[in-house]
Amino acid sequence: MPTNLYFNNFPNDQVTSEQLLVEDLVIEAMQMHGMDVYYLPRSSGDSVDMLYGEDTLKQYTVAYPLEMYLEDVTGMEGEGDFMSKFGLEIRDEMTLLVSRKRFRYTTGASNLIRPREGDLIYVPLVQNFFEITFVEHENGQAMYYTLGRGRGGNVYVYALKMKQFVFSEEYIVTGIDEIDGQIRDAYKRERITVAVGGIRTFVQDEIVYQGGSLATANAKATVYSWNSTTRNLDIVRVMGTFANTTLLIGATSNARWTAATVSSDTAFDNNQFEDITDNTLIETESDAIIDFSEHNPFGEA
Repeated sequence: MPTNLYFNNFPNDQVTSEQLLVEDLVIEAMQMHGMDVYYLPRSSGDSVDMLYGEDTLKQYTVAYPLEMYLEDVTGMEGEGDFMSKFGLEIRDEMTLLVSRKRFRYTTGASNLIRPREGDLIYVPLVQNFFEITFVEHENGQAMYYTLGRGRGGNVYVYALKMKQFVFSEEYIVTGIDEIDGQIRDAYKRERITVAVGGIRTFVQDEIVYQGGSLATANAKATVYSWNSTTRNLDIVRVMGTFANTTLLIGATSNARWTAATVSSDTAFDNNQFEDITDNTLIETESDAIIDFSEHNPFGEA
């Protein structure tokens, strides 16, 4: 029996016009006072290890424009910037609210029932990527069951708890220049020096491959830059192993050059997110203080 016989603000299993009105007002307020971001759902290039929860080949190939409301209006949350034994770490966190109705309408994908943990949000305002760590459907800002649950819960927004994304060679190609341009310089680069006598010119961001066709290639990568004077071809997103004295083919330009030397140890200035070429520096510096000729440093035999 309802509390009041004449007014029932919490009807069971039905959506009232008042609930729909509140939802529309919430969406309108978010569009007025929120900000435009991009939602990047995660897909996998291989099978996910469900035991350890690992996805070794995470891919982000689609970006949906959405309006979201920043709940942390005073600034970033989390542990902030601090010095640890591993150097400077940036652990900014933030919470964004997104309309459940607008999310379903914008994505239009049957497999995206809600935002998922592990998906990315690109925020143009700060030109940075954030990874969703938790999706809260009962957040206080979500109008806690206003006018009852209704059909399907009738929760108006999701609260996305996010942390700053730590890039680790994930495949991020969405077709949106602003997003792809932000991540492009973060990839680890390799350099191929080609022999004289090639034809045509490699094009930036085209696929270059060795062996057979593009579908059956032994190795392929994306062109980062091409210098016709030095004949240096810098590549990123490498799949497979490129070989010397083997023909390189550009999938778009049909440029054809023979690889002379292939090097993954070339020093590049990768300043975005973190210096991912520190391993070469550490190895060089450690050679002066560590004796790597010892085969059994902790044994007595």
